[in-house]
Amino acid sequence: MKIKTMDAVWSANRPVRLPGGVRRPARLVHASTVHSRARLLRRGFTLIELLLVLVILGILAAIVVPKFSGRTEQARITAAQTQISSFSTALDAFEVDNGYYPKGRGGLTDLVQQPRDAQGWKGPYMKEIPKDPWGNDYVYECPGKVNSTSYDLISMGPDGRLGGDDDIANYSTKK
Repeated sequence: MKIKTMDAVWSANRPVRLPGGVRRPARLVHASTVHSRARLLRRGFTLIELLLVLVILGILAAIVVPKFSGRTEQARITAAQTQISSFSTALDAFEVDNGYYPKGRGGLTDLVQQPRDAQGWKGPYMKEIPKDPWGNDYVYECPGKVNSTSYDLISMGPDGRLGGDDDIANYSTKK
């Protein structure tokens, strides 16, 4: 139903019956509004708009990804330092109970299994001997090359080779 007024054409959605049989539209909507809404609903995104969104997402990814990519390696280094600290606590407890640190390269197993010559052993001092965060065994030497009165405990770091700047140890490697 269309109602003509002086300045526009109005479209009624549903007529309402008033007392006395008079019919009046329930809601008046301008015809041009109806057509512009339909045009908006049919309209999609242009190629330029899609490319603009992709460029914005690419810029955001270029900013965010590098900030998180270095976190994994830093987390592994922190984990190795924490494990070395745990080893140090267990080795100190072993030394207090027995009067000496475990000897040799395989001395870390003495923290889990009682050695034959340890009379005061009150372990196990650790549940298991973990590998470093890169999947390598820790290098334990007693007496140590750097700490000649105690021990050296080293994670070979990301390259998996002993020696170099990436090793993590219970002593300072900086000169």
